Amino acid sequence: MGDSELPESVPAASAGLSALIPDKAFLKSRKGLLLASEVVLSFIILICYLASPMAAFMAAPLIEFLLSICAYYVYVTQYIDNFPGFHGPLIDFLRCVTAAVIFFAISIYAITKSSASAKTAGVFGFVATVVFAFDFYYICNHLISLINPQDLPTHTATIKKSTGEEEMSDSDSD
Repeated sequence: MGDSELPESVPAASAGLSALIPDKAFLKSRKGLLLASEVVLSFIILICYLASPMAAFMAAPLIEFLLSICAYYVYVTQYIDNFPGFHGPLIDFLRCVTAAVIFFAISIYAITKSSASAKTAGVFGFVATVVFAFDFYYICNHLISLINPQDLPTHTATIKKSTGEEEMSDSDSD
């Protein structure tokens, strides 16, 4: 009896662990590659700022590194689909916009310093700015495609349908 119960409990445990296995299609998608490059660039910038005399600026790459890892994990494991009320793409859009602005600002300052590691962090910061900007452009296009203007009722269309104004205008033109 103990042997017959053991195989039944093993598939239940593996079903729970299958949620942690990344989706192979996402890893090769544009969003997966963008998130992976954001994680790698944020980590490289973090290491460069730690090696430079401008170690005070390491907080921004550290926060963006952690947020990118969290976003990557949420998308890879498809946890984003389990919460329909949670609008993940909008939060991801805000994450990318703030990261692009912050990396651009601290990269300009880092380029002006004489330290080689600070200049390297600045150059990688500009590359990260471009990657984050492309990601928020991609997310913005995705969010706009979700909103179909034909499906949204406008105020004038609602008034015309409720009052029958279209029928009156057709009869007046005859």
